[in-house]
Amino acid sequence: MTYKTNISIVFLHSCRPFANGMGIISCIHSILFVLMVAQVIHGSEIHLKLDSVIPPNITTDDANFFTHSAFRVLIGADPPTAFKFMKVSEAEFPALNGQGVSYAVLQFPSGSLNPSHRHPHSAELLFLLIGSLKVGFVDANDVLHTLTLQAGDLFIFPVGVVHYQYNYGRDLAFAISAFGSANVRTITTPGLSKRLPSLARLMQQMLRR
Repeated sequence: MTYKTNISIVFLHSCRPFANGMGIISCIHSILFVLMVAQVIHGSEIHLKLDSVIPPNITTDDANFFTHSAFRVLIGADPPTAFKFMKVSEAEFPALNGQGVSYAVLQFPSGSLNPSHRHPHSAELLFLLIGSLKVGFVDANDVLHTLTLQAGDLFIFPVGVVHYQYNYGRDLAFAISAFGSANVRTITTPGLSKRLPSLARLMQQMLRR
């Protein structure tokens, strides 16, 4: 591999001070540094090979394979009349296979709700671009954590927690979410309101506004 030759050259330059009488300690420090760099490079190359999974039916991995243009329909489009989301996962974008990431766009007209749900194997990092959102999640102790987000805010929903988003404002809210999985699962939780009365009351209060 090419990094072995490069590391050998660096190794020789690193121990040159020792040859000139500058001390064995300096040489040892240099050797340790070079070995550390070699390990990082070697590890990076291994992960790159494992994570770059090209489907068998793809004969060339040019730039088109790594490009997805489904979100172009959002540019200049009329706002939806109900909550709407578009996702891009491995199913829609095969280049995500092995990359551990996927993406979604969420649009919230005034008074719309993304009902309670969870992602069992992935966190969700939401970035609010337009408007305001009331967000919340329930932790392992059945404690409800809520916050009102403003445009420019980021909010993390930890792995597996039940969560929701609600637009209580008068204007459209627009958010994007990143997930730590190329094939994120979404499980709805219709029985949550019965199990957590505090969340049910919160939902009712928001929907009456």
